[in-house]
Amino acid sequence: MPRLLTALITAALAVSAGAQDDVRLPDLGSSANALISPQEADDYGASMLREMRSLDMVVDDPLLDDYINDLGYRLAANCGTPKVHFEFFVVKDSEINAFAAPGGYIAVNSGTITTSQNESELAGVIAHEIGHITQHHLERAFEDAKKDAPLMALVLLGAIAAGTASHSGDAPMSILAGGQGLLAQKSINFTRHDEIEADRVGIQTLANAGFDPNAMANFFTRMQDVASADAGGIDVPSLLKDHPLTTQRISDAKSRAGALIAEQKAHPTGITLQKSTWEKSTAPIAFVKDPTALGASLYSTKDGIDTWALMRERVRVLAGDAPKLAIYYSANLQNQHGFDTPSNRYGYALALIRSGRGSEAIGQLQPLLKSRPTSLVLKLALADARLQAGQRALALDAYKDLNTQSPRNRAVALAYADALAIGDKLQAATAANLLRPLLDNASEPEIFSSYARASEKSGDSIRAGEAFADASYYSGRPFDALEQLKRLLKRNDLDYYARARIQGRLIELTPLVMELHKRKIKTDDNPDGDQQQLHQNERCSGRLCFGLGAQPFNN
Repeated sequence: MPRLLTALITAALAVSAGAQDDVRLPDLGSSANALISPQEADDYGASMLREMRSLDMVVDDPLLDDYINDLGYRLAANCGTPKVHFEFFVVKDSEINAFAAPGGYIAVNSGTITTSQNESELAGVIAHEIGHITQHHLERAFEDAKKDAPLMALVLLGAIAAGTASHSGDAPMSILAGGQGLLAQKSINFTRHDEIEADRVGIQTLANAGFDPNAMANFFTRMQDVASADAGGIDVPSLLKDHPLTTQRISDAKSRAGALIAEQKAHPTGITLQKSTWEKSTAPIAFVKDPTALGASLYSTKDGIDTWALMRERVRVLAGDAPKLAIYYSANLQNQHGFDTPSNRYGYALALIRSGRGSEAIGQLQPLLKSRPTSLVLKLALADARLQAGQRALALDAYKDLNTQSPRNRAVALAYADALAIGDKLQAATAANLLRPLLDNASEPEIFSSYARASEKSGDSIRAGEAFADASYYSGRPFDALEQLKRLLKRNDLDYYARARIQGRLIELTPLVMELHKRKIKTDDNPDGDQQQLHQNERCSGRLCFGLGAQPFNN
């Protein structure tokens, strides 16, 4: 638990901001902009994401990751400041919420995706968080709260000490469950003006990106209706705790949306709500991981299947208990006529695959593909089902065809490579070659782990060692990563290029680990952090990681 100390203290810096209920104008000339540089802000967000991965709080899935980032960047491209860095990811949390972190990191809870009734609603939640980033609300909240940091830090230290003294394996998770507002910044509210401003900016972004401007107000209204039903035992959504709603605020959102729709009708050659128009006209922007990765086949609706609906069920299965969900889908498909939709059949197939019932999943997917033969999502699921069912040759053929059709698709490449890597040495080498181009801009541990396994089996133990170290680093285990690289550097069979790569990576990681050591922060891979001595590589000078483990400043 002590390894969350920095995260919790950093969270406390903004707690007092939520106590304010004043209405103030944006202080764009505020000194808050000088509190943190863009690089420092990115370090906050990146280290937060690594920390959350180490706690298994992130849904790491390349298909879902591409979807949520493509959706996010479609909004970011139309937010008025598209040059701001953004990264979007999904959190394993069934509660309905989302939050923004320094550096443009925006998290969406799995519960938000599964509760949304259409893509515009999901886009509305994300657009609201983008508004907090572009309007510099995070920096202003940080500035407002900094004077109260010492008091809040003492309170948090007491909570941490109590959790540590319990010696219970469940204590850390209990503290996380009870204090989600600290870890995920759910207890830190912006001022009323910040929330309204994020609404207005977000609604404009929704309209610019071709979504229904009413979606944000509709989603909030539905959440408010859920809250009003608490007499029936329904808990208030965490979204409403962090984004307190009033009738006036919802009315303002509806009014703003109505004005935008009227403007669109008055100027039909201007902003359009047609997704097809956006697909043809929107150009790639800075920071997009791979704007062409998914290709037209994923977004195609000519087969009568909605990508959002498929991804909603995908996140439900990946963030949930697959065997229980298989029962859920089966029962509802049998007893609820309206439940029998392509997306729910897809969700059922995924639950079957993840429950070790690939043969049954094939039976669910084949009829879907017969009437929707161009769906990349369904074809990839069928290939996965065949591999799980032991039909490896058929699965490899399917993966190969998909990779030919979409050569830059990370989900396809990763699945194909994993299937190849369980074969002979030559197939493993093919898998490694397939994954190597994906490593350049990757931060997902799974890609590095898969590449490491393929390289090791193909006989390239040096590349495997480098990739295993990177997988450890991106999984929130920087001490392990550094030690792995040090051991690798001692090998006598390194050529000039391998040695240079390893030394370069050591130079990058050493300042980060030294900072952890300096702060005596204990981690799973360094339980005795206050005693570990880092004598080697101290000559390496690189950037310090500011706010290690820091959590986002909230919604």
